[in-house]
Amino acid sequence: MIVGVPTELYPGERRVALIPDVLPSLTKKGFEILVQAGAGYSAGFTDDAYKAKGATIVADRGELFAKAEIIVQVRAYGAEQRNGAEDLPRMREGQVVIGTTDPLGEAALTPEIADRKVSLLSMELIPRITRAQAMDVLSSMASIAGYKAVLLAASSLPKMFPMMMTAAGTIAPAKVFVLGAGVAGLNAIATAKRLGAIVHAYDVRPAVKEQVMSLGGKFVEIELDTTEMQDSGGYAKEQSEEFIRKQREMMLKIVAESDVVITTAAIPGKRSPILVTEEMVKGMNPGSVIVDLASERGGNCELTKHGETVVAHGVTIIGPENINSTVPYHASQMYSKNIATLLLLIVKEGKLNLDMSDEIIRDCLVTRGGEIVQPRVRDILGLPALAETADSEKKEA
Repeated sequence: MIVGVPTELYPGERRVALIPDVLPSLTKKGFEILVQAGAGYSAGFTDDAYKAKGATIVADRGELFAKAEIIVQVRAYGAEQRNGAEDLPRMREGQVVIGTTDPLGEAALTPEIADRKVSLLSMELIPRITRAQAMDVLSSMASIAGYKAVLLAASSLPKMFPMMMTAAGTIAPAKVFVLGAGVAGLNAIATAKRLGAIVHAYDVRPAVKEQVMSLGGKFVEIELDTTEMQDSGGYAKEQSEEFIRKQREMMLKIVAESDVVITTAAIPGKRSPILVTEEMVKGMNPGSVIVDLASERGGNCELTKHGETVVAHGVTIIGPENINSTVPYHASQMYSKNIATLLLLIVKEGKLNLDMSDEIIRDCLVTRGGEIVQPRVRDILGLPALAETADSEKKEA
């Protein structure tokens, strides 16, 4: 089974889908790895490093696509809207494409891939189950985002994070408020604590209180009905406008007292909820910093501009674009583990085995044989349920 690793086309994308160190685990299972020349350079991996681990370097992208039976990317078409369409003519019937594709946010692009009759597997749709943890790209990338968000805040804040006892007096520690205690939020809490800040955190899911406290954070209790706030995958559910309004009112004082606010509340395929209003920003002290990790979906802060750093009412608001690519070495290392684990699942004894009875494959397979087969994507596009999907739902009922 031949796997191709092309260079990423998205501007500023420095990650690579497979790194040299993960190749032996694949070649031992019979995989042949083709890497486009320079694919790993921006992440710190040379062509010679790939060759030393058994890969073949291919200079031409077209040749790579023509030879490879499986293409692995960080950003496949969908998540790569700027230049991703260039690869559509290179795809061929029966080929497998694996990568992040933003299948719920950019579902309208899916028919173009289906028309190429390739099997598209979206890394964002890997189910959050124990068996799939090593493939969970959302968690691996969120851990990096939470860490880097704190560093961005620390470099922009006109204060130091830790308390310091000096001959010139005592310096009080910075106060950090983290909104959302998922993977990104928990890593932000841990990083801010390591830097010496006082950290408070809030999440609509009461179940995460223990996790916040275990990292040294203080969980903010807001008296709201938080029953059934978590879906089966462990993510927070989308909340009603009335709930969000009450939540904002209760957070006004907490935000005003914070030097740094880090927001992480993103809903796959939907606009991010506004949690920090302009009124809250006005209440913050000049020089305070907001890092909005949900900026790609519109942002949790009303004043966020994706991909920009703006100053409003004396507050610096950072809406980072592709924050994981700013740590490309380790982001690629983690993403490679996710990809390699999935490859070993779908290829058995040198043959492709897209077993639809496997929950992982069933959930992340988006297109196959010219058809869009992912139920959630079909629903977004207004397509009827496939016959086999409808039959299985009847049996379960």
